[in-house]
Amino acid sequence: MNKLKVIAFDADDTLWHNEAFFQETEKKFFVLLENYLPQHTTARELLKTEIDNLPLYGYGIKAFMLSMIETAMRVTNNSIPNQAIETIIGYGKEMLNMPVEVMDGAEDVLSQLMGKYRLVMATKGDLLDQERKLKKSGLEKYFHHIEIMSEKKAADFQKLIKHLDIVPDQFAMIGNSLKSDVIPVLELGGHGFHIPYHITWAHERVDTAIENERFKQLTSIREVLNYL
Repeated sequence: MNKLKVIAFDADDTLWHNEAFFQETEKKFFVLLENYLPQHTTARELLKTEIDNLPLYGYGIKAFMLSMIETAMRVTNNSIPNQAIETIIGYGKEMLNMPVEVMDGAEDVLSQLMGKYRLVMATKGDLLDQERKLKKSGLEKYFHHIEIMSEKKAADFQKLIKHLDIVPDQFAMIGNSLKSDVIPVLELGGHGFHIPYHITWAHERVDTAIENERFKQLTSIREVLNYL
């Protein structure tokens, strides 16, 4: 750990709450389509649409809104009224305008690590939306570099590490997703800290036991300070 130069933080559900807002909107969407399909069937169809659309739209609220509209049109055989489409668009706009709720302890951790390491925010999502959330969070001042990524695979982290002019062993990633934040970095020879969030999007779930000396399983963001 004493070789570390850069500490990267995921944003959504690591620095601030996010997935809960998506799940609240999903519930409203399922109710909206109840006259056409049972809620569990709509949930399955929406997830399929979101995953199919990832290569085209990427991640974020706007991609989610488009996938809801596409799902609604498909499962209703294009019979859904225009008013319902307007309602779905309203869901998306409501999410985009929501306040940012910073995780308890996040700013304290960043303030204590700032100056000891170069701090980076490395997150997936829509560029405009993530920039908005970062500004609203008040955390921007702590970061040396902001990286908003279309994907978080080993090759994507390799590019980031090269851009930062370090080697993998000098890089640590902190996040709530084993799949996106931890496993790809460990594969490269970096360090991974996993802080589970109480809700995880189905696409991000993995059933993997990690045995790696560069891996740390935590219960809260404050525990990061025990190792750094």
